[in-house]
Amino acid sequence: MMDSREVLIKLREETGMNRRQFADYFGIPYRTIQDWELGNRKMSDYLLRLMVYKANTENIIKSDK
Repeated sequence: MMDSREVLIKLREETGMNRRQFADYFGIPYRTIQDWELGNRKMSDYLLRLMVYKANTENIIKSDK
């Protein structure tokens, strides 16, 4: 099972965005995204679920699923 850090990185990669674009899209500070991805901070599970939901409903996932 993937941890929230791995899910976040996978989500960002599937959108085709870099960290700056991803942070801007979700309205989250760049440094926060960076800290989450590097494992310096842990993000809330509910927030990750909301980000996945938003990405899916707004059809920004670029990978073939």
